[in-house]
Amino acid sequence: MEFEELLELIGDEPLFESSLLLAGDVNPQGVRLQLTRWKNAGRILQLRRGLYALAPPYQKVRPHPFLVANRLRRASYVSCQSALAFYGLIPEYAAQVVSVTGGRPGVWETPLGVYRYRHLKPGLLRGYAMIDLGGGQQALVARPEKALLDLIYLQPEGDDPAYLQELRLQNLERLDLEALARQADAFATPKIRRAAAHIQTLAAAEEEYETL
Repeated sequence: MEFEELLELIGDEPLFESSLLLAGDVNPQGVRLQLTRWKNAGRILQLRRGLYALAPPYQKVRPHPFLVANRLRRASYVSCQSALAFYGLIPEYAAQVVSVTGGRPGVWETPLGVYRYRHLKPGLLRGYAMIDLGGGQQALVARPEKALLDLIYLQPEGDDPAYLQELRLQNLERLDLEALARQADAFATPKIRRAAAHIQTLAAAEEEYETL
């Protein structure tokens, strides 16, 4: 396959997998060798085994970091600081994209950034939705309330008011406090219930301040 054929095949897709090129009557070894050549020539970026993106200036659509996070680990969703920043609940956070998964935790360092995966028990993998990221891209992202509780749950002493203060929470009117309470109950831990109560107090204080 020539590189021009790859460009035509990929079109506007921000990411592609090697399996796309292995369909039909092709030589798998030849395809893998060609992918290695294109990577070494700087024409494509390898994100993990079998997952690639076109390199600038060939890419038509820049992959959204949340889409990359979902595709690097299929059984995951974006949460914690990354989702909170996306919703405007904390100041911008760009050091890495944080997701949660029922599988093993880990960190992926890629040409498109650093992606961290934190482990949650399978029963806690809830409270997320497919979010429109613009440009025809979508990704699974925790809802605001769940992203905040995921972070608190995974952070040692995350329910400490001093830690919540360090987060510089803002725009708390964007939280659904009833949903927050329901999600807190699902965790079934005193730590999360304490944190949820404190967050409700912060939200009420913020609302009162804004009405002054």
